[in-house]
Amino acid sequence: MIKFCSLFSGSSGNCLFVATKRTKILIDAGLSGKRIIEALCSVGEKPAEISAVLISHEHSDHIRGAGIISRKLNVPIYANENTWSSMEQQIGPINIENKRYFNSGEELEIGDICVKTFSIPHDAAEPVGFNFMHNNKKITTATDIGHINNRLLEHFDSSDLILLESNHDVEMLKVGPYPYSLKKRILGDNGHLSNEMAGKVIAYMAKKGTKKFLLGHLSRENNFPELAYQTVYNVLYENQISAGVDVELSVALRDKVGKVIEL
Repeated sequence: MIKFCSLFSGSSGNCLFVATKRTKILIDAGLSGKRIIEALCSVGEKPAEISAVLISHEHSDHIRGAGIISRKLNVPIYANENTWSSMEQQIGPINIENKRYFNSGEELEIGDICVKTFSIPHDAAEPVGFNFMHNNKKITTATDIGHINNRLLEHFDSSDLILLESNHDVEMLKVGPYPYSLKKRILGDNGHLSNEMAGKVIAYMAKKGTKKFLLGHLSRENNFPELAYQTVYNVLYENQISAGVDVELSVALRDKVGKVIEL
């Protein structure tokens, strides 16, 4: 069995959890170490048993607590070389044995979980998404995505569970308070994925057999959970897919620990 839980997911901080009986991994650590440890305890996990922290990219909402977690729990941090170079000063000193490097696109073995890294389009040094595989089950996490392409869809293929970015409602973003330069960045090819595009991707993957979907990394200013869910629900309905019947669809919340999903 492999299980997954969104501890926090949103523009204000991200931390996901994937585990087997033997291996427990955090994906990103974008909140305080204290909040992450409290979240782990709230789902019955022992922070001292964390095997590794994987970093998708160096933006602060993904790394804020990484150094603290590594130092407090003596946990290795895995990131590619460009991400390490960009985040090292932000997260503070890390024991040399806990600095682990991977090349984007390679597979890692962390305990009994196979981790496949893949490049994503975002305005960071070398951002990645992750596939987690154990006993013929596959979990995919992919947020901070400016656009979708065929190569990304290939990495999503055969997933049992996908956590996919559903960052913003385009109209809310356009009329919202952000300066034009930031709006342009978010809407650009290396920005963030909209609710509507997330719906299209989920409809496509549902037709290919994936049954469980989580919407993640919602913007605080340009989205809200009910809108993200309803937008994706509507896109699925237009594709003759019923959320709640044909697929499981839920929202990973910014400030609330999600339910533990077991596969």
